[in-house]
Amino acid sequence: MSNALRPDLAAIAAHVEPSTRVLDIGCGEGELMAALEAEKDCDARGMELDPALVERCVARGLSVVQGDADSDLADYPDGAFDYAVLSQTLQTTTRPDLMLDQLLRVGERAFVSFPNFAHWRTRAALMFGGRMPVTQALPVSWYETTNIHHVTVDDFRDLARQRKARVERSWFFANERPIPARFANWRAEFAVFELVR
Repeated sequence: MSNALRPDLAAIAAHVEPSTRVLDIGCGEGELMAALEAEKDCDARGMELDPALVERCVARGLSVVQGDADSDLADYPDGAFDYAVLSQTLQTTTRPDLMLDQLLRVGERAFVSFPNFAHWRTRAALMFGGRMPVTQALPVSWYETTNIHHVTVDDFRDLARQRKARVERSWFFANERPIPARFANWRAEFAVFELVR
């Protein structure tokens, strides 16, 4: 799979089956969609809130609509896609629990990636500095961020259990490199989960 992808997107792309239907929610500039179309012959569609990013995607020939995942996923029929992808977006949604339900309604499987707010650097910044951290995984100040829910690896596992979603696979990253699952809640800067119902 393309080396130009962010590590979480590369993990997702590597595990999407060829010639499947994929909805990328919060698709940004469409990097994942473009890779899936070019390298796996997928029918990739996108939804993006930012109109400038939608315009860039469309200019690249990608099928993207402007929409708000919090409200507009309800317009998609059940099982419309083989995969629903929500990368680095869960923590920006109004109700992550309901979002997870919607992902697993419109997609047979879901991939979710997010920054882990329990990473040791985040904990250290709060404990020793008394301030919200600015890190590689969380690169802007608290007042500039779109993050409204601070999720951790353990929080997400618990949410998946509560919503009756089964974790099929998971990947964890620090310094943009894969790390083992052991102690991921404090070691991982961000995480990726593949889920089914």
